[in-house]
Amino acid sequence: MTVGGQPTVEVAAAVIETDGRYLITRRVTGHLEGFWEFPGGKVRPGETLSECVRREVMEELGVEISVGEKIETVTWRYPERTVVLHFFRCRHAGEIAPQEGQAFAWVAPEEFERYPFPPADATLIARLRGARP
Repeated sequence: MTVGGQPTVEVAAAVIETDGRYLITRRVTGHLEGFWEFPGGKVRPGETLSECVRREVMEELGVEISVGEKIETVTWRYPERTVVLHFFRCRHAGEIAPQEGQAFAWVAPEEFERYPFPPADATLIARLRGARP
């Protein structure tokens, strides 16, 4: 798919909250390396958004999740591509076990500013903090 002549990538991400803290992971390689994010990834052809976020979280963190309501959709244009991010409220079962050597943290909303996130996450972060972006 393309938007304005740019390739478009659909991404599904899990917003996992426990005891007022949200699970975030740090990108190890590739696009936006070193930034923190909500776990998830690119939707494969024929895959639903829910299937994608479950698969990605299992691949990245070795844990099963249940996917709840969609809480935000953000379209963001990077110089090389447009990304459509779908964020879902999720619950996990089991111990988080990073499969790709990535760091992870459980972060309260007021601590988000200590972690560099991609600009596309700003709307969701503002929502989770109870503020406007």
